[in-house]
Amino acid sequence: MNTRPVVECDIPASSVLDRRSVEAAYFRDSYRSPLSRVNASVVDAFVGIFAHHPLWMKLILIARNWIATYCGLDAPTASEIMNARFKSHYTAGEKIGVWPIFSLSDTELIAGRDNKHLDFRLSVLKEVNDETASIVVSTICNVHNRFGKVYLFFIVPFHRWGLMRLMSEAIAAGRL
Repeated sequence: MNTRPVVECDIPASSVLDRRSVEAAYFRDSYRSPLSRVNASVVDAFVGIFAHHPLWMKLILIARNWIATYCGLDAPTASEIMNARFKSHYTAGEKIGVWPIFSLSDTELIAGRDNKHLDFRLSVLKEVNDETASIVVSTICNVHNRFGKVYLFFIVPFHRWGLMRLMSEAIAAGRL
């Protein structure tokens, strides 16, 4: 049994993320964690991970979003970050927290945002095998210009560390 709660992995072939977009992505990553709440929906898993940012992380996101907005990107407001609202049921086209939902099924939620510098998709995929269940969170970013590349240069290290931390904390708190 794996003693590390969150491990990096390949984006699962079962994801509905477009394979051409995955392969062509300027940046992509994927992390798997055990799911002890086998009956949890993908919305439950998304909320379990992304609805529990510590205050210091919210403040960093607000600063990042202020810079992104200044540079012409569509980004959530400080109020949206500080007062993100989550509910138990969603449909494609609605926002979950601060992100529009592009696709939603019983096994996968795809949210993201399209901007002039880059487009990103975030997948939360529930996989259940005979003996185990897991959640896989994958991100792909397709850049449109040099600014998108520069932006990712600065954001990717924080993204990797922050996502793994949020997933680990969700496991420790029993939300996954």
